[in-house]
Amino acid sequence: MLTFLSCMSDLKDLRVTLGLDDIPKKWYNLAADLPVPVPPPLNPMTKEPAGPEDLAAIFPPSLIRQEMSQERYIDIPDEVMENYILINRPTPLQRAVRLEKLLKTPAKIYFKREDLSPVGSHKTNTALAQAYYNMKDGYSNLTTETGAGQWGSALSLACSIFDIGCTVFMVRISFDQKPYRRTVMETYGGKVHPSPSPMTEYGKKVLAETPDTPGSLGIAISEAIEVAAQDPSTNYSLGSVLNHVMLHQTVIGQETMQQLDMIDVSPDYMVGCVGGGSNFAGFTFPMIGERIRGKNETKFIAVEPKATPSITKGSYEYDHGDSAGMTPLLKMHTLGHDFMPSPIHAGGLRYHGMAPMVSLAADLDFVQAVAYDQTETFKAGMMFARSEGIIPAPETTHAILGAIDLAMQAKESNEEKTIVFNLSGHGLLDLAGYDRYLNGSMQRSEKQV
Repeated sequence: MLTFLSCMSDLKDLRVTLGLDDIPKKWYNLAADLPVPVPPPLNPMTKEPAGPEDLAAIFPPSLIRQEMSQERYIDIPDEVMENYILINRPTPLQRAVRLEKLLKTPAKIYFKREDLSPVGSHKTNTALAQAYYNMKDGYSNLTTETGAGQWGSALSLACSIFDIGCTVFMVRISFDQKPYRRTVMETYGGKVHPSPSPMTEYGKKVLAETPDTPGSLGIAISEAIEVAAQDPSTNYSLGSVLNHVMLHQTVIGQETMQQLDMIDVSPDYMVGCVGGGSNFAGFTFPMIGERIRGKNETKFIAVEPKATPSITKGSYEYDHGDSAGMTPLLKMHTLGHDFMPSPIHAGGLRYHGMAPMVSLAADLDFVQAVAYDQTETFKAGMMFARSEGIIPAPETTHAILGAIDLAMQAKESNEEKTIVFNLSGHGLLDLAGYDRYLNGSMQRSEKQV
């Protein structure tokens, strides 16, 4: 039987908490510290760098300025700060002592608890900011896509808070696998459509060609953009990939740095799952900035699914962010905008590309990537649930397996490494996946790329 405190000589690092005054007052922009500029988005017609006018059809001026900003810090508006408090910021940093003991590793494992927001994930950090800026700039509706439903839930909540409409195109396979995510979105006032849908011209085209398609984030993005582009009162909102989304998520990493300083810990590794890159970027970018400035030697591990291995097997090149080719061209690690991923349970990771800033950081060797199959990650999720008591989201199980592998390497070398990972969301609305794992019906998901 595991003894809760048997391996603890000091309780100060069991759960590290911050006060309300410690919530970061500014977002951090990694673009200011990268040694080379982030390649700009390109106009898909001219192949020239896209200017503000190219983005104005679907984004508000405030977010366009943030997307193109080179400033190191950008002030967080008071209205967003107040709502960060209401969604349970700041979040704790917790020590996984039971998991350490189960693994019999000399490594110390910590995790940042982004599962404690009302929607159960980190996504509210940018949803609140995007809804706020659209409201302030005079827009009354937002459209978006969602994979697993975490982003759609977060934006539906944020739009409810700032009193604007929200339409969500949910990837068909997740719409079928996770019906209660739809219920959450509709409870907050969001209108949810399975994607591809008959609501858009592009959705109709896809359905006519492949009526049994599981859908993809690329298709759902195309549908959401089509709706936004046709209505001057409506904008498009993206839950990952773009620079301003990475920016808003850096409250995670800034809090984590404060908490590590409080217990005098310098991590050897920081680990996060990656689909489009938002939780990983928010968690690691502030520390990567410190590494660029020579203040740490931390290694940053991005964990992706073998079903969509954009960093480990994709090409680093310009590509569209959506399947229909409506978006500007982004320089990113990509499997191709027409790539159709396997229908894995980690719906939030089923994206063909990686955020341009995460991609550049990987290309510069500040970030290393690994890929796992869902049968491996669910096993790690079960181990974490049974040791730490938290059922993680399928996406988050990838980060957990990455941390476990590093802890086992430390065991083999008998080194006292410190590993910190981002618990980006809980899995209480993803139990169909756990049920399939438990009853043995889950299939390996690796797709030949």
